[in-house]
Amino acid sequence: MAITLAEAQKNVQDALQMGVIDEFRKSSWLLDHVTFDDAVSPTGGGATLTYAYTRLKTQPTADFREVNSEYTPSNVEKQRYTVDLKVFGGSFEIDRIIAGMGGIVDEVDLQIKQKVKAAQALFNDTFINGDSGVNSKAFDGLEKALTGSSTEYNAGVSDAVVDLSTSAKVTENYMTFLDMLDEFLTGLDGEASFIGGNTKLIAKLRACARRAGMYQVTKSDFGSQVEYYGRTPFVDFGAKPGSNTDVVATDGSEGTTSLFAGRLGLDGLHGVSMAGQSPVNIWLPNFKEAGAVKKGEVEMVAAMALKASKAAAAFRKIKVK
Repeated sequence: MAITLAEAQKNVQDALQMGVIDEFRKSSWLLDHVTFDDAVSPTGGGATLTYAYTRLKTQPTADFREVNSEYTPSNVEKQRYTVDLKVFGGSFEIDRIIAGMGGIVDEVDLQIKQKVKAAQALFNDTFINGDSGVNSKAFDGLEKALTGSSTEYNAGVSDAVVDLSTSAKVTENYMTFLDMLDEFLTGLDGEASFIGGNTKLIAKLRACARRAGMYQVTKSDFGSQVEYYGRTPFVDFGAKPGSNTDVVATDGSEGTTSLFAGRLGLDGLHGVSMAGQSPVNIWLPNFKEAGAVKKGEVEMVAAMALKASKAAAAFRKIKVK
Protein backbone atom coordinates (compact mmCIF):
# COMPACT_ATOMS: atom_id res chain seq x y z
CA MET A 1 0.00 0.00 0.00
CA ALA A 2 1.29 3.46 -0.91
CA ILE A 3 1.30 6.09 1.82
CA THR A 4 2.63 9.62 2.27
CA LEU A 5 3.47 11.27 5.58
CA ALA A 6 0.28 13.31 5.24
CA GLU A 7 -1.75 10.10 4.95
CA ALA A 8 0.19 8.43 7.76
CA GLN A 9 -0.69 11.40 9.95
CA LYS A 10 -4.41 10.63 9.56
CA ASN A 11 -3.89 7.23 11.24
CA VAL A 12 -2.14 8.70 14.28
CA GLN A 13 -4.21 9.44 17.38
CA ASP A 14 -1.54 11.10 19.52
CA ALA A 15 -1.43 14.88 19.06
CA LEU A 16 2.29 15.09 19.76
CA GLN A 17 3.12 12.43 17.18
CA MET A 18 0.95 14.26 14.67
CA GLY A 19 2.95 17.39 15.44
CA VAL A 20 6.22 15.55 14.88
CA ILE A 21 5.05 14.30 11.47
CA ASP A 22 4.04 17.89 10.70
CA GLU A 23 7.57 19.03 11.55
CA PHE A 24 9.08 16.45 9.18
CA ARG A 25 6.73 17.58 6.42
CA LYS A 26 7.38 21.28 7.02
CA SER A 27 11.15 20.89 7.17
CA SER A 28 11.58 18.83 3.99
CA TRP A 29 9.80 19.18 0.63
CA LEU A 30 11.07 15.72 -0.26
CA LEU A 31 9.67 14.00 2.85
CA ASP A 32 6.36 15.81 2.38
CA HIS A 33 5.96 14.57 -1.21
CA VAL A 34 7.64 11.18 -1.39
CA THR A 35 5.39 8.12 -1.42
CA PHE A 36 6.30 5.26 0.91
CA ASP A 37 5.59 1.65 0.02
CA ASP A 38 4.71 0.36 3.49
CA ALA A 39 5.26 -3.25 2.49
CA VAL A 40 8.07 -4.44 4.74
CA SER A 41 7.17 -6.83 7.56
CA PRO A 42 9.88 -8.17 9.89
CA THR A 43 10.20 -11.87 9.08
CA GLY A 44 12.21 -14.78 10.39
CA GLY A 45 14.06 -15.16 13.64
CA GLY A 46 16.41 -12.33 12.70
CA ALA A 47 13.52 -9.92 12.03
CA THR A 48 15.00 -8.67 8.75
CA LEU A 49 13.80 -5.40 7.23
CA THR A 50 14.60 -6.11 3.58
CA TYR A 51 12.61 -4.72 0.65
CA ALA A 52 13.15 -6.53 -2.67
CA TYR A 53 12.25 -4.95 -6.00
CA THR A 54 13.00 -5.10 -9.71
CA ARG A 55 14.63 -2.14 -11.45
CA LEU A 56 13.87 -1.65 -15.15
CA LYS A 57 17.10 -1.00 -17.09
CA THR A 58 15.71 -0.58 -20.64
CA GLN A 59 12.56 0.87 -22.18
CA PRO A 60 9.79 -1.24 -23.77
CA THR A 61 9.56 -1.37 -27.56
CA ALA A 62 6.75 -1.93 -30.08
CA ASP A 63 6.70 -2.60 -33.84
CA PHE A 64 4.46 -3.32 -36.81
CA ARG A 65 4.08 -6.80 -38.33
CA GLU A 66 2.90 -8.21 -41.62
CA VAL A 67 -0.26 -10.31 -41.78
CA ASN A 68 0.60 -13.98 -41.22
CA SER A 69 3.90 -13.08 -39.57
CA GLU A 70 5.02 -12.91 -35.94
CA TYR A 71 6.36 -10.04 -33.88
CA THR A 72 10.07 -10.10 -33.15
CA PRO A 73 10.30 -10.74 -29.40
CA SER A 74 11.74 -7.89 -27.38
CA ASN A 75 11.81 -7.90 -23.59
CA VAL A 76 12.72 -5.09 -21.22
CA GLU A 77 15.89 -5.68 -19.25
CA LYS A 78 15.53 -5.71 -15.49
CA GLN A 79 17.70 -6.34 -12.47
CA ARG A 80 16.85 -7.54 -8.99
CA TYR A 81 17.70 -5.21 -6.09
CA THR A 82 17.16 -5.18 -2.36
CA VAL A 83 17.27 -2.37 0.16
CA ASP A 84 17.21 -2.66 3.94
CA LEU A 85 15.11 -0.25 5.95
CA LYS A 86 17.29 1.92 8.16
CA VAL A 87 16.56 3.38 11.57
CA PHE A 88 17.56 6.99 12.21
CA GLY A 89 16.69 9.81 14.56
CA GLY A 90 18.01 10.86 17.94
CA SER A 91 17.39 11.17 21.66
CA PHE A 92 17.40 14.04 24.13
CA GLU A 93 17.44 14.30 27.92
CA ILE A 94 15.60 16.66 30.25
CA ASP A 95 16.16 17.03 33.99
CA ARG A 96 13.05 16.68 36.15
CA ILE A 97 13.85 20.00 37.81
CA ILE A 98 12.85 21.71 34.56
CA ALA A 99 9.50 19.95 34.74
CA GLY A 100 9.10 21.23 38.29
CA MET A 101 9.74 24.79 37.09
CA GLY A 102 6.85 24.56 34.64
CA GLY A 103 8.98 24.69 31.51
CA ILE A 104 8.63 21.08 30.45
CA VAL A 105 6.22 21.65 27.53
CA ASP A 106 8.38 24.33 25.92
CA GLU A 107 11.58 22.34 26.50
CA VAL A 108 10.19 19.10 25.06
CA ASP A 109 8.78 20.99 22.07
CA LEU A 110 12.16 22.65 21.46
CA GLN A 111 14.10 19.40 21.71
CA ILE A 112 11.67 17.53 19.44
CA LYS A 113 11.83 20.21 16.75
CA GLN A 114 15.63 20.23 16.84
CA LYS A 115 15.76 16.42 16.57
CA VAL A 116 13.37 16.51 13.62
CA LYS A 117 15.56 19.15 11.97
CA ALA A 118 18.64 16.95 12.43
CA ALA A 119 16.83 13.79 11.27
CA GLN A 120 15.53 15.35 8.06
CA ALA A 121 19.01 16.75 7.36
CA LEU A 122 20.39 13.23 7.79
CA PHE A 123 17.70 11.89 5.45
CA ASN A 124 18.58 14.47 2.78
CA ASP A 125 22.29 13.71 3.15
CA THR A 126 21.70 9.97 2.83
CA PHE A 127 19.24 10.44 -0.04
CA ILE A 128 22.11 11.97 -2.02
CA ASN A 129 25.33 10.56 -0.53
CA GLY A 130 24.31 7.34 1.23
CA ASP A 131 26.52 4.30 0.64
CA SER A 132 25.76 1.14 2.60
CA GLY A 133 29.18 -0.18 1.62
CA VAL A 134 30.80 2.64 3.59
CA ASN A 135 28.22 2.90 6.38
CA SER A 136 26.14 -0.25 6.87
CA LYS A 137 23.63 1.71 8.96
CA ALA A 138 22.69 3.91 5.96
CA PHE A 139 20.75 3.26 2.74
CA ASP A 140 22.21 3.92 -0.71
CA GLY A 141 21.71 7.37 -2.22
CA LEU A 142 21.46 8.87 -5.69
CA GLU A 143 25.19 9.48 -6.08
CA LYS A 144 25.87 5.75 -5.84
CA ALA A 145 22.94 4.83 -8.10
CA LEU A 146 23.59 7.41 -10.83
CA THR A 147 27.38 7.56 -11.16
CA GLY A 148 28.21 6.01 -14.53
CA SER A 149 24.53 5.53 -15.44
CA SER A 150 22.75 6.55 -18.64
CA THR A 151 21.12 9.49 -16.84
CA GLU A 152 24.37 11.01 -15.58
CA TYR A 153 24.53 14.11 -17.80
CA ASN A 154 27.50 16.27 -18.79
CA ALA A 155 29.90 14.02 -16.90
CA GLY A 156 32.42 13.14 -19.61
CA VAL A 157 36.01 14.36 -19.67
CA SER A 158 35.32 16.33 -22.86
CA ASP A 159 32.05 17.84 -21.60
CA ALA A 160 32.22 21.57 -20.95
CA VAL A 161 31.69 23.30 -17.62
CA VAL A 162 28.58 25.51 -17.53
CA ASP A 163 29.69 28.75 -15.88
CA LEU A 164 27.07 30.44 -13.67
CA SER A 165 29.59 31.70 -11.12
CA THR A 166 28.74 35.42 -11.32
CA SER A 167 25.75 37.54 -12.26
CA ALA A 168 27.48 38.46 -15.51
CA LYS A 169 28.11 34.78 -16.30
CA VAL A 170 24.49 33.92 -15.53
CA THR A 171 23.34 36.60 -18.00
CA GLU A 172 25.85 35.36 -20.57
CA ASN A 173 25.13 31.63 -20.20
CA TYR A 174 21.58 31.21 -18.87
CA MET A 175 20.08 30.35 -22.27
CA THR A 176 22.73 27.68 -22.90
CA PHE A 177 22.24 26.31 -19.40
CA LEU A 178 18.45 26.15 -19.67
CA ASP A 179 18.72 24.43 -23.07
CA MET A 180 20.99 21.86 -21.42
CA LEU A 181 18.64 21.59 -18.44
CA ASP A 182 15.69 20.86 -20.73
CA GLU A 183 17.74 18.22 -22.56
CA PHE A 184 18.79 16.75 -19.21
CA LEU A 185 15.19 16.51 -17.99
CA THR A 186 14.09 14.71 -21.15
CA GLY A 187 16.44 11.90 -20.12
CA LEU A 188 13.98 10.95 -17.38
CA ASP A 189 11.21 8.47 -18.14
CA GLY A 190 8.53 11.01 -17.27
CA GLU A 191 7.99 14.52 -15.95
CA ALA A 192 10.43 15.44 -13.20
CA SER A 193 8.90 15.80 -9.74
CA PHE A 194 11.76 18.02 -8.56
CA ILE A 195 15.16 19.47 -9.42
CA GLY A 196 17.50 19.93 -6.49
CA GLY A 197 20.95 20.87 -5.35
CA ASN A 198 22.78 23.00 -2.81
CA THR A 199 21.78 26.51 -1.78
CA LYS A 200 24.25 28.19 -4.14
CA LEU A 201 22.97 26.24 -7.13
CA ILE A 202 19.34 26.94 -6.26
CA ALA A 203 20.16 30.66 -6.31
CA LYS A 204 21.67 30.25 -9.79
CA LEU A 205 18.62 28.27 -10.98
CA ARG A 206 16.38 31.03 -9.68
CA ALA A 207 18.39 33.66 -11.55
CA CYS A 208 18.34 31.71 -14.82
CA ALA A 209 14.63 30.95 -14.58
CA ARG A 210 13.84 34.59 -13.79
CA ARG A 211 15.79 35.83 -16.82
CA ALA A 212 13.92 33.37 -19.04
CA GLY A 213 10.49 34.20 -17.60
CA MET A 214 10.17 30.63 -16.28
CA TYR A 215 10.31 31.45 -12.57
CA GLN A 216 7.19 30.66 -10.54
CA VAL A 217 6.44 30.86 -6.80
CA THR A 218 3.63 29.29 -4.78
CA LYS A 219 2.93 28.54 -1.12
CA SER A 220 3.07 25.08 0.44
CA ASP A 221 0.34 23.71 2.71
CA PHE A 222 2.37 25.12 5.61
CA GLY A 223 2.73 28.60 4.13
CA SER A 224 6.37 28.30 3.09
CA GLN A 225 7.58 29.46 -0.31
CA VAL A 226 8.00 26.88 -3.08
CA GLU A 227 9.95 27.97 -6.17
CA TYR A 228 9.60 26.45 -9.64
CA TYR A 229 11.31 26.28 -13.00
CA GLY A 230 8.15 26.16 -15.08
CA ARG A 231 6.17 23.42 -13.32
CA THR A 232 9.14 21.72 -11.66
CA PRO A 233 9.87 22.68 -8.02
CA PHE A 234 13.33 23.49 -6.70
CA VAL A 235 14.55 21.43 -3.74
CA ASP A 236 17.40 22.78 -1.63
CA PHE A 237 18.98 19.74 0.05
CA GLY A 238 20.56 22.02 2.64
CA ALA A 239 23.41 21.13 4.98
CA LYS A 240 24.55 17.91 6.59
CA PRO A 241 23.26 17.37 10.16
CA GLY A 242 25.13 19.32 12.80
CA SER A 243 27.24 21.28 10.30
CA ASN A 244 27.24 23.96 7.61
CA THR A 245 28.62 21.58 4.96
CA ASP A 246 26.35 21.29 1.92
CA VAL A 247 24.73 17.92 1.28
CA VAL A 248 25.51 18.38 -2.43
CA ALA A 249 29.19 19.23 -2.51
CA THR A 250 30.90 21.95 -4.52
CA ASP A 251 34.37 21.14 -5.82
CA GLY A 252 36.80 23.38 -3.96
CA SER A 253 39.19 23.91 -6.86
CA GLU A 254 36.78 23.95 -9.81
CA GLY A 255 33.79 25.59 -8.12
CA THR A 256 31.47 23.06 -9.79
CA THR A 257 28.52 21.18 -8.34
CA SER A 258 25.74 18.81 -9.44
CA LEU A 259 22.01 19.10 -10.01
CA PHE A 260 19.71 16.15 -9.27
CA ALA A 261 16.25 15.40 -10.66
CA GLY A 262 13.78 12.64 -9.95
CA ARG A 263 10.36 11.32 -10.81
CA LEU A 264 8.59 10.31 -7.61
CA GLY A 265 6.23 7.33 -7.72
CA LEU A 266 5.97 3.65 -6.85
CA ASP A 267 7.19 2.79 -10.36
CA GLY A 268 10.04 5.29 -10.11
CA LEU A 269 11.74 6.84 -7.08
CA HIS A 270 9.96 6.20 -3.79
CA GLY A 271 10.36 5.57 -0.08
CA VAL A 272 10.00 2.29 1.78
CA SER A 273 8.57 1.82 5.27
CA MET A 274 7.23 -0.89 7.58
CA ALA A 275 3.78 -2.34 6.97
CA GLY A 276 1.02 -1.02 9.20
CA GLN A 277 3.26 1.46 11.01
CA SER A 278 3.89 5.17 10.72
CA PRO A 279 7.37 5.90 9.32
CA VAL A 280 7.80 8.44 12.16
CA ASN A 281 7.57 7.68 15.89
CA ILE A 282 8.18 9.55 19.15
CA TRP A 283 8.85 8.55 22.76
CA LEU A 284 8.35 11.26 25.39
CA PRO A 285 10.19 11.64 28.74
CA ASN A 286 8.28 9.98 31.57
CA PHE A 287 8.63 12.12 34.70
CA LYS A 288 6.35 9.87 36.74
CA GLU A 289 9.11 7.30 37.18
CA ALA A 290 12.14 7.57 39.47
CA GLY A 291 15.33 9.13 38.12
CA ALA A 292 16.53 12.69 37.76
CA VAL A 293 17.06 12.80 33.99
CA LYS A 294 14.51 11.46 31.51
CA LYS A 295 15.04 10.60 27.88
CA GLY A 296 12.89 11.32 24.83
CA GLU A 297 13.41 10.03 21.30
CA VAL A 298 12.39 10.83 17.72
CA GLU A 299 12.82 8.06 15.17
CA MET A 300 12.12 7.25 11.54
CA VAL A 301 12.35 3.83 9.88
CA ALA A 302 12.67 4.15 6.10
CA ALA A 303 14.79 3.78 2.98
CA MET A 304 14.62 4.84 -0.68
CA ALA A 305 14.17 2.62 -3.74
CA LEU A 306 14.83 3.45 -7.41
CA LYS A 307 12.48 1.20 -9.41
CA ALA A 308 13.46 2.54 -12.85
CA SER A 309 16.97 3.56 -13.80
CA LYS A 310 15.63 6.60 -15.69
CA ALA A 311 13.49 7.85 -12.81
CA ALA A 312 16.45 9.86 -11.45
CA ALA A 313 19.31 11.78 -13.03
CA ALA A 314 22.38 13.91 -12.22
CA PHE A 315 23.62 17.00 -14.14
CA ARG A 316 27.35 17.54 -13.56
CA LYS A 317 29.86 20.37 -14.02
CA ILE A 318 27.77 23.42 -13.13
CA LYS A 319 30.12 26.17 -11.95
CA VAL A 320 28.58 28.19 -9.13
CA LYS A 321 31.61 29.96 -7.67
